[in-house]
Amino acid sequence: MTPLQFTEEQRDCLQELVNVAMGLASDKLARYLDTLVHLQVPAIELVDTLQLPQHVNQRYGEQSTTLVSLGFFGDQGLRGEAIMLYQLENVGVIAQLLGYSDDDSSEAEMLTDISSVLTTTSLNGLAEQLENSFSYAAPRILSSRDQHFSRKLTETASQWQLALMVDIRYQLTDYSFNCDMMMLIPGEAVLRLRQMLDKILAGF
Repeated sequence: MTPLQFTEEQRDCLQELVNVAMGLASDKLARYLDTLVHLQVPAIELVDTLQLPQHVNQRYGEQSTTLVSLGFFGDQGLRGEAIMLYQLENVGVIAQLLGYSDDDSSEAEMLTDISSVLTTTSLNGLAEQLENSFSYAAPRILSSRDQHFSRKLTETASQWQLALMVDIRYQLTDYSFNCDMMMLIPGEAVLRLRQMLDKILAGF
């Protein structure tokens, strides 16, 4: 096992923490959109960041995709970048539900708003369980309609050593909507995360 890999106990512990954090985000999304949200158990996988563009291509193919990125910084050395990936096929329905006008600028604003709700709620829930706290950078948005999408996504991925990929599916009861969330974490922060998990495990 390399220093950046998790033991089975650490992975199970992290899975439970993420389940709780994503449950909070799911509840917040349900209240935000005033509808029921079904959340599948998030799948966690450690991958090389070079696989990130391939993951996006496999997941969405030729469909229009938007990526919203939000950097986070912990007070105990845990930091990284949360990325939300959206399929834009049914975005107009959600925009109408929230009262946004049907244009590109409103679409970007809506996805940024939803991303902020989901990422900060889930990350704050995770941080609290780790006895940590996060501050956040301003979100940035990148659309596959941009001809340089793949290159920019590769550049984003290359800034990190490891992708902690949390695969989430939010399914709204009354509307078609889903997204993926990934957390990109540099190597030293992965080591710090392992120490935090060990501390939690030692308390059992």
